[in-house]
Parts: sequence; structure tokens; C-alpha cells
Amino acid sequence: MFSKLLIANRGEIASRIIRTCKRLNIQTVAIYSEPDEDSPYVKEADEAYPLGGSRVHESYLQVDKVLDIAKNANVDAIHPGYGLLSENADFAERIQSEGITFVGPTSDVIRSMGSKVEARSTMKRAGVPVIPGTSSSTKDADAAIEAASDIGYPIMLKASAGGGGIGMQVVNNDEELRKAYESNAKRAQMFFGDGTMFLEKKIINPHHIEIQVLADQKGNALYLFERECSVQRRHQKVVEEAPSPFISEQTREKMGEAALKAVRALGYQNAGTVEFLVDENQHFYFLEMNTRLQVEHPVTEEITGFDLVEEQLRIAHGETLRYKQSELTIHGHAIEVRVYAEDPKTFYPAPGQMTDMQLPVGDHIRHELAVHSKSFVSPFYDPMIAKCITWGETREDAIERMSYALSQYEVEGIKTNLPMLRTVLNHDIFKQGNITTSFVEEHYLKEEAK
Repeated sequence: MFSKLLIANRGEIASRIIRTCKRLNIQTVAIYSEPDEDSPYVKEADEAYPLGGSRVHESYLQVDKVLDIAKNANVDAIHPGYGLLSENADFAERIQSEGITFVGPTSDVIRSMGSKVEARSTMKRAGVPVIPGTSSSTKDADAAIEAASDIGYPIMLKASAGGGGIGMQVVNNDEELRKAYESNAKRAQMFFGDGTMFLEKKIINPHHIEIQVLADQKGNALYLFERECSVQRRHQKVVEEAPSPFISEQTREKMGEAALKAVRALGYQNAGTVEFLVDENQHFYFLEMNTRLQVEHPVTEEITGFDLVEEQLRIAHGETLRYKQSELTIHGHAIEVRVYAEDPKTFYPAPGQMTDMQLPVGDHIRHELAVHSKSFVSPFYDPMIAKCITWGETREDAIERMSYALSQYEVEGIKTNLPMLRTVLNHDIFKQGNITTSFVEEHYLKEEAK
């Protein structure tokens, strides 16, 4: 196993990785920006080094600085976490060229899945169902409008290099498409350095369901069942659960096998997630593949007993998967909520000085924290400050436990989305389990506006 690992990330995911490394007797190296100097993960690591700067482009995205620290600290592996450089193929390539192990897939695979247009084509060739849409990028608004006449409205306009809902918009006619095309292409160019756009048919009231996969370097692969991620605001997940309360066992198996087709077609290694949209008839369509650990990975850990960070490290070290698909079972139900420093009605970030935080305590209540009770929540980063995860023998048990946890959860000094989370968990539609990606707009926001 590795002796020393640098975590090229921050916040709760850095703490999460450190926790597994301590158990495996792997020394950890943290990096931090100026606003993060007082963050919990910096103190938890065996060593910590400053990057300087505040904004991500001044700090965590400075590849040369990160690699200089890694080499000076004499690490033999780098874990990228999620976000930041985790899906940067050039970063993965640079790490390998320095003789350091990148805890993730190969740079070629990251690059191919980083382009949603290329990813669609790859999945189609592999026999994975894809949403009807353009098979290549559209060069301008006129070309997009011409393609839309074949696909049919409503259409989802998307950035090929996009993520987190950036560069994505539903359009219902030619006029809306023309107006949206230029603004979204510009936004995608600004955020991702690539303004390439493509079109997909809009699936009405879909479920967002993803499959967790693991694959070693010897061609063995597993799927660790699914996560339902349909409660979203601004195209970003807020509540996740495993397993999905919507799909049948037959659909679960079909989706798992489709995810493994994707893994085999790519020669994929390490942990990854194949995301699908599922319509009301349980027909499913490839959405994208995330070539990293997901924010919501704890719910999979809770229902399988796996430590996904440990599995990542073992695979990166060249070990063979220790389980067969036939040995895996789902045990109970798990729910995760993301606690954001944001206005619970507008969803705008609400950074500032925390004055206190009281966490709920109880059996099968798990916390992943980016802050402590007196933290200053910086405006420069994603406003997620914590995750709370509950497990139960049944979905009803997990909901009841989460509802209790949220009733006891307190953050003072800043606005958070805790009121929204409490409303969602206690909503009859959520409890029934038939939640689509329009849940927040159709139920939470409309009812809040009354």
C-alpha cells in the first residue's frame, strides 16, 4: 500500500480521505489556500502546506504548485477528491509523468468522458442507451435550430465540457434556442475554456439515477447498485438516497449491466459513476460518466459496507477487486442531505461568519464536515459546509432518522438550506418515493411562494 498521499482538494472530502488513510496507516499531506488555513482538514493531515491565494485559480487549480508540494513532500500517490482538478486529464497525466500514482482512471479516459459529445458517441457504440440528440457538436445557433427540427422540442441545450448545471438550459422553440445558444456558449467558454454546445431531447419529469462502479487494473468490474439523486436545485443535487425507491429489481440489474458495458468499453479503472435519466416507464438513458468519487458516495457505503476511498486506494495500488458481483447485496436504506450556506428560498450562496453549530447525535447518523462551529464560510468556494447521512433498515426508518437529525441540526450566524431540507424530508411526495428532477420547482418552491 502507499506510504504517503497528497490530497489535491479541500473541505469535507479532504477530511473524508484522511480518515481512511489513517486507518490504513498512510501518511497524508494537505494543501490549503489562505481562507482555508483554519479548516478542519488542515489540522487532521499529517502535513499541510500553503498554496497562497484565495480564489481557486490562484490556489487549488495551480497544477505546478500542487506538484511541487507533492514532490517536496515525497508522496507516492495523489488523490484528487471531487471537483477542482479531479477530472482534469492534463493534471492526471502530469502526475503520472512525475512517477506518482494518480488515484483515479487514466488520463485518456478522463479526457474522453470530459467531452459529453464524445461520451455520448462512446456509449452509443458500447450499446448503452443514450438520449436522442446531436451526435456531434453544433457549430452555431443556426445549426442548432436545424438539428432541433429533427429532434423535436422541448430540447436540453448543453455544454459539451459542462458540469454542475453550467451551460445547460431547456428550450421550447427556435426563438428560445437562438437566444439561449449564444449566452450559454459564452458561459461554458468562461467556466470550462470550451464553448462547444450540443442538443438532447428533454425527457419529461425524469428521475436522476446513477450507478456506482469499481474496476481494477486486471479487467474486473462491479456495480455497487444505484443512487437516486432527483432532488435538485439549479441542476445540482441536494438530497440523495440509496437504493432508489422508484426502479424495479429488473431495471436495477439492467442499469447495472449497462454501466458495466460502459466500463468495459472504456477500459475503465478505479471508482466511477455512470449517470442516467429514467423516464416514468423506467426506460433509462445515459447522461454522463463522472470519472471520480462522488459527493454522494456515503449512501453507497452505508448500504454495501464498502469504504469507497479504501477501494480506490487498493485499485490504484494494483490490487484485485476482493468481491464478485454475485456476493453483493443491498442492506437497508441510506439518505444524504447536503447542508449549504445559502438562502433556502433563492438558493443564492450566503457566506459569512458562523457563530455556532450543533450537530445531531444518534445511532446511524453520520456527518462529513467542511467547517467547525466558528468557521468563516468563504465566498470563493462551493457553499456546501457539511453532509448528513442516515441509515435505516427500511426507507421509512432512514427518513424518520433524517427528519429527527434535521430537527436537531443548528447552524448560527449564516443562512443555510436547513429549512428547505426539513420541508423536503417531511413532504408527502418525497415520502411516497416518486421524486422527479422537477420536485423542487413543482412542490417546494411553489408551496413556499404561497
